[in-house]
This record gives sequence, C-alpha cells and structure tokens, in this order.
Amino acid sequence: MKIRIVHSLLLTGLLTLTASLQGNDELRVPNIFGHSMVLQAGTPITVWGWAAKGAPVEVSIGAISVQAHANETGIWSVRFPKLAKTFQPRELRITSGSASIVFRDILIGEVWVCGGQSNMAWTLKGSRDGELEIASADTPQIRFIRVPLISRGQPQTDFEVTSPTADEGNWRKAMPDQVDNCTAVGYYFAQRISRLLKSPVGLVDTSWGGTMAQHWVTKETLANIPEMQPYQKAYENALKVWTDGGEESGASKRYAVALTEWEREAQIAKRKGDREPRRPNQNDFINPGHKRHPAGMINGMIYPISKLSIRGVLFYQGENNSFGTSWKPFYATYPAVIHDWRRLFNTPTLPFGLVQIAGWSNRRSMTYDMNHHTNVIREIQHITWRQIPHTGLITTYDTNSNGNIHPAHKRPVGERLARWALNEVYQKQLANPIQWMGPVFKDSTVEDGKIIIGFMDGTANGLRLDKDLAAGFYIAGDDQVFRQAAARILGSENKLVVWHDEIAEPKAVRYGFSNLPHGTLLNGKELPAYPFRTDTWKMTPHQSTGDYDILTIRAFQTPGHETDDRANP
Repeated sequence: MKIRIVHSLLLTGLLTLTASLQGNDELRVPNIFGHSMVLQAGTPITVWGWAAKGAPVEVSIGAISVQAHANETGIWSVRFPKLAKTFQPRELRITSGSASIVFRDILIGEVWVCGGQSNMAWTLKGSRDGELEIASADTPQIRFIRVPLISRGQPQTDFEVTSPTADEGNWRKAMPDQVDNCTAVGYYFAQRISRLLKSPVGLVDTSWGGTMAQHWVTKETLANIPEMQPYQKAYENALKVWTDGGEESGASKRYAVALTEWEREAQIAKRKGDREPRRPNQNDFINPGHKRHPAGMINGMIYPISKLSIRGVLFYQGENNSFGTSWKPFYATYPAVIHDWRRLFNTPTLPFGLVQIAGWSNRRSMTYDMNHHTNVIREIQHITWRQIPHTGLITTYDTNSNGNIHPAHKRPVGERLARWALNEVYQKQLANPIQWMGPVFKDSTVEDGKIIIGFMDGTANGLRLDKDLAAGFYIAGDDQVFRQAAARILGSENKLVVWHDEIAEPKAVRYGFSNLPHGTLLNGKELPAYPFRTDTWKMTPHQSTGDYDILTIRAFQTPGHETDDRANP
C-alpha cells in the first residue's frame, strides 16, 4: 500500500535567486538528480525543483509519496522521512499534471561530497595501481557524479549537463567500464565504508584543480577578511576590463586578432628557422566570472547541490594557497569553507574529513625547509581541525615518493579518511572503535640537554620509529638555527626524546617541517605522526612578505562564526 504524506514547503534562500528560471512552466528538477544515484539513508531527504506557478507536485520514492505545490515563482520542495539503506533499486518519480519525470535504479545509502583541488579530483585511472583497480572494480553499489566545473559571480541553482552520457554531470557506477574517472581518494574511501557498513555509497565530486580556499567561500564571508581585498580587487578589475572590452563579442574579436597575428609571426619564425611563438590560449579570452575567482566555485558548484541530503564532506585542498603570498588569507578562508558549507547544507554539525597536504619539489637547505609555505598551510589545517568540532584531519606526507605535487598513491588517503569516518561519524554502527589518528603532539619538557615530547592520550600507543630510523626531526637553541636531530622512543612511556650533541641548551623541536617531508615517527597502527613544532617563533615564508604568527592564528575566529572550546594541543 502506498504511504502518502502531504507536504507544503516553500523553498526560500538560494532557490529564490532563480530569476532566470521564473515563468518557466516546465516540470524540472536539478541535474544532481539522475538515474542510478544514491540518496542519503537515515535522514530526511529533500527533493526540489520547478513547475508552473501553484501547480501540484507529487514525488515518490518507491512506495512513499509526498505532495507539495509550486510557489508563486514556480519553486517547489518536498521532504521525505528517514529511509533505511537498501541495495534494492527504487524509482524516484516526480509528477505534475500530465508531466512526469522518472529516475530508475535509485539506491538508499551514504552520500559524501568530495571537495577541494586536483589531489581530490585525481582520477582512479591516474592513481598508482589504477589499471588494476579499474579492471577488478565490481562494486555497482558505489556510485559517483562529477559536478561540471562551473564558476560564477552569483549563486546558481543548477548546473548544465552536455549529454546523458557525459563524464560530468551524470551518475556512474564503480564498474570497469565507468569507474576510470572517479575521484581516486573518494573511491578508496567508499570502497572501505561500503564494505564495513554494508551500504550503498554515493560520491558527489565537486573538486576543481588549482583552486584556493577562497574560491569555496561566500563573498559575504570573504568581505570580512582583510587579506582577501587584493584578490577581490584583481577580480573586479578583470571584470571591468571584460565589460569595457565588449564582453563575449569583444573577446571573440580580440582572440581573432591575436590568432591572426600569431599566424603571421609563426610563418616568419618558420622561414627564419626560429622557434614559433606561443599560440594564443582561448582561455585567456573568456569571462573572468567563469574562471577561478573568489566565491566562484561555491556559487557555481556548491549552491546547486546544497539542498541535497548528505552524510558529510571530504575536503583535500591547500596546495594553491602554498605559493607566493597565497598563504596570507588561508588562516580565515580555510575554516570559512567548513562554516559556509555547513550553513548552505543547513547542517551545523556536518562532518568534515580534512586532508593535510603532502609535499612536492626537492628538499633544500634547512633554512629553506623551516620557512616553507607548505609548513604554514599544514599548521593552519591542523589548528582548524583542533578548533572546529566534527572535523578530522589525516596526514599524507608519507604518500609522496618523489617531487610531484600529485602523489599517485591515493589508497592510504582514502582509507585514512574511512578510518576517521567509521570511528567518528559511524561509531554507533561498529562493534569496536577504529583508531584513525597518528601521534598528535601534546607537550614538551627540557631535561639534561634533551627535549622530551609527549603526545595526546590514545594517539601514540605503540610509538615507534619506522625501521628504527630517526628521520624528520629538527632541533634548535636560542639562535633559532635548526639542525637535523637524533631521536629515540622513551621506553614504554610512548614519549619521544630529541637531541643534538652540539646543542647543549635546546629550545625547540620540529618534526616533518619541509616542503617534501620525510618522517619516520609512527604509532602501533603504523599511522604517521602529525607534523608539529614546540616553538611559537614567527616564520617568514619564501617568496613572500610579512611574518606568519601562530599565536595570532590560534586566537583567530572566522568572521561571523563561532568556534568551539577545544584547545589546540
């Protein structure tokens, strides 16, 4: 028997921004809905869309039916009660008068948004052992969708899909003929939690390579961050040039002129035997509002899906805030991503699995390593984790075997995120807790010319040095000049002793501080220790101006948001 629930919820907020859609009587739903999608289990499910003004709309998932009416602008929304997870395919049917939309093969399970930049966007095909994983993929209960890369100056209500078979904008299954372009980190995460929870898993991939944290934060929040003003001004200047230059038509003419000039110069170079000049890049002639810019990606890719019921977010970003002066707004923009997404998804405690950036390029002098931008970014990521509840941070510095900014070994990243989620998000569904943190620095004392390091309870059980080799430890005295240090585990106390024979009065220890860190400190589960330092000395990142001050960062609260009372260890 059909279960019928009468519902009349008028969707406001972001959907009222759809001026371009008003007056369209066509029954529609956002493109996040599709065949073979996964809907979130165990929490109310929202389905929304557009229809004729005042038109009745009925939405059903299997035997459950919900009704609503479109409001005066043609917007409607329904909310289903909590549904149990199931591998049994359902139909999602939307009807209004004689019009109907039917999506088939719908599963109910766990839905996670995968966000960030290229290391999250990195596909299974490009990962280490990718060819083996693709060939052996046999998990149709894991589904994923790559949201098209859309940047806009204003919040959007939907994204475009070029075709029903396009790699972007359509739900696909983790099977050999489809899984190649799935986010590798997300795939390994889903593989593990699907198996342990015995549940379908849906991944909504919103990652975009080369993005900075400020691209994923609302312009209202960014307006309160002083360090964002140069980025905002540069964007506004680019928009003015675009507008004054005739927008699309003007850009097409400029590109045609540039291309003609390039052809002429290329012919001259060819006759002379010289190297040809670089061909004009058409991307240099597109609307700046469609490129990477402050708030662009949250407007184009997060707003359109923000009414979707989800379990949590996996976020892997930070590399592009590690260049030049890009680290300066990160102390505010990185935590703002969490706060703004939680507000848009209307879930104040939405779990965030954060990924600490790995390293790249060659390690150089000790001074170079100690003051590299990547150390700043990792430290801010660590502080953000410790200050904002319902978040987790996992390390990745051990996954990179060379100087590539894209470590190909994505399985440890996905599985460590799964450890965090299983223990912190799904703990009630597990018989026993799952350890997910490596050793986390707690305190330090100086004794007999050595520094003794203590760790947070439960994170350093079975503390050890990988292959009994001390690597990644640095120590300094009053001169603040660091040297590579010796280290050993202190008996059965799960503490660490660090020293240097030529530094009689040590003042500070750092671990894992490098552009390309190499460290050997593990716990009994062989989970790597988080990079740490015992000092609060100011740092001046390379190719930059101004100092980075950890004391200021620890005291910071994101504008317009509250932090919890957890102290940074």
